[in-house]
Amino acid sequence: MATEGTDTGTTPAVPPKRGRSYGDRKRVVPYWLMLPGGGYLLVFLILPLTLLTFTSLESGGAFSGNFRFTWEFANYTQQIVQYQTQFVRSVEYSIIVTIAALLLAYPMTYWIAFYGGRWKSSILLLILVPFFVSFVLRTIQWKFLLGDNGLIFSPLKSIGLLPDHFRVLATPFAVVAGMTYSYLPFTALPLYVALERIDKRLVEAAKDLYSSRWEAFRHVVLPLSLPGVFAAFLLTFVPATGDYVNASVLGGPGTTMIGNIIQEKFLSELNYPEAAALSVILMIAMLILASIYARILGTEDSALSAGVAG
Repeated sequence: MATEGTDTGTTPAVPPKRGRSYGDRKRVVPYWLMLPGGGYLLVFLILPLTLLTFTSLESGGAFSGNFRFTWEFANYTQQIVQYQTQFVRSVEYSIIVTIAALLLAYPMTYWIAFYGGRWKSSILLLILVPFFVSFVLRTIQWKFLLGDNGLIFSPLKSIGLLPDHFRVLATPFAVVAGMTYSYLPFTALPLYVALERIDKRLVEAAKDLYSSRWEAFRHVVLPLSLPGVFAAFLLTFVPATGDYVNASVLGGPGTTMIGNIIQEKFLSELNYPEAAALSVILMIAMLILASIYARILGTEDSALSAGVAG
């Protein structure tokens, strides 16, 4: 029998106390991990945006003298009034492109995610193949396809199905079609990721509860895929609004977008303050529209809740 004060070997060993330096290092680790990415964003995003805003408040001209920082807020008001048509047109085209890309990409990615089987990766690769070709070259090819005597309309005109004066180039349809083709992969990839994450057993459970295929899609698949729809909207709508290549190659004077104006002011007129002001206005407008869209559509949590409620 063990006597009082005798060590029986059952007392757990007390770990040695760690010094204060260990706790400090543990708290600092997340910040060290953020440092490379944060530094990259600071150098290549925050600083350029700051310089862009600084330039938008300058006055002067490249031919009349040096630019000077004078808090020239008139650059903003003048550009909004002068180019409001191009702003509205850019938003209209971008909305049409985004909706068209969603309508095209959603059924395609839905089939890949649910029925693609072992061919999923191969089919996704086919979607990404156009990215291996230059953006400008792909747009120029659309000009050849949609030309008055191109591969599509020339045979139709020769057999009398289309009148000789029929044309598609230099019309809004050509610009929207080219932009939709260019940004379709930006829409398809986030949609596929969201649909692929959906547990297929939820769909089977809905069918076991006497839901039709459409009801199972409407109450389960669609709500759970809303985060992908939101990401696809951002990745398509935002760059499409600032696009200028499709409008330059496939459009005409009546299809000029705000990106064309910014390009002309930066590279041709060398009017950097007005070009910077247009860029800042476009960026702020995109942030406001994206925020409104996020409030309407909701986030991933609200989508999951909608799926459970359905």
